[in-house]
Amino acid sequence: MKHESLHIEHHGTPGASWRNRLSAHFGRYFASLAEQHRAFDTFLYNDFVFSPRYKVWRHVVYWTFHVLIWATFWWIMKVAPVTFGRNVFNMLLWVPVFILFGYPMTYWAVPKLLLRGKVIQFSLTVLAWAFVGLWINAAYRTYLYVPLNEALDFDFIPAKGQNSNSYLCMTTSAASPMIIQFFKLWTMRQREWITSQQEKIVAELQLLKAQVHPNFLFNALNNIYTFSLQRSPKTPGQILRLSSLLSYMLYDCNAEQVRLEKEIEVMKNYLDLEHERHGDKVEVSWSVEGNTKDRFISPLLILPFMENAYKHCMASDIQRSWISVDLSVRGDVVRCKIANSKRELTQGKKPSGKDIQNVSRRLALAYPQSHQLFTHDEGSFYVVSVLIKLTGFREVAAWQKTHVASQASQMLYV
Repeated sequence: MKHESLHIEHHGTPGASWRNRLSAHFGRYFASLAEQHRAFDTFLYNDFVFSPRYKVWRHVVYWTFHVLIWATFWWIMKVAPVTFGRNVFNMLLWVPVFILFGYPMTYWAVPKLLLRGKVIQFSLTVLAWAFVGLWINAAYRTYLYVPLNEALDFDFIPAKGQNSNSYLCMTTSAASPMIIQFFKLWTMRQREWITSQQEKIVAELQLLKAQVHPNFLFNALNNIYTFSLQRSPKTPGQILRLSSLLSYMLYDCNAEQVRLEKEIEVMKNYLDLEHERHGDKVEVSWSVEGNTKDRFISPLLILPFMENAYKHCMASDIQRSWISVDLSVRGDVVRCKIANSKRELTQGKKPSGKDIQNVSRRLALAYPQSHQLFTHDEGSFYVVSVLIKLTGFREVAAWQKTHVASQASQMLYV
């Protein structure tokens, strides 16, 4: 029995190995097919349809399909006692007429009238051109198409004059390119509009971040200036911290996102700079909880709230000045609460700042529907609460997936 068991294992192992190799081979094969399919889709949609390089080939492919489809249709319908090859030949004779009749509407009426919202003018033009098509149909059959069939001595010679079947081919030869051209131009315009929105968002974000830098630098330089006047030995340390902040703003802040650890480090450096300046005049509470590693955030989002807190807590008539910064990370959610003492204002009057408005706008742009910003005026103190879902960061390149996509449908006529 033991020998038999060993015998079975001896024969079973190569079989399993062969099946694994076969499965891996087919897996690579189908993965390769999927990759080729994606590459073909990309070429077909982005290059072949829209690139000017393939303009001639697009027309060749379209008219080839047009001729074959109509030749097959007339052959199946048995409209005339001719072969499939004769139907293909007849349709080829009509291609110049199809182009003459369809392209003026495709390349003039659609972009100049329809896409500009001139629907009535476009409709009247289509009706007028349809009547012109009746004359073109009759003239071509009478003076070119039928005489050519007679000259080639075909068995079946069609009648001269107007014909509903050939007119149907003419109208479809005009309507199909018009529909294709409409959606092609509409898609291109939406792409251009989406690109302009992307550039607008990038410019606005850069402008908002740039508006944060002057105040930030002014406060830091003012701190160092105060220490230099006092010939304080702390001045070199202050300069070193400022150098770190400048490096952060000049290089790291150019990226759409920075490491959360780095952002927290900059916040702590700012608190240290302010503490060195004001000393024990301001009580500072600072706490960070949670895992901040391998997390990314848009730069300089929380720091302006801290600057604003310092600005309002240093009023001369405040008996006890204090600031509290509590930051916590839970998964991909960052919560930050900044509270500060302030002068009591009359009811209904709230402190405001351009920096706060800028950050609010940046949050709306970078984390749409993935952030919450609350401000509370409690009389003697002010609280700002920020909640950001880091995975909700929207790259500018993906702008069309959210807000742009919802507005694109409203721009059918431009």
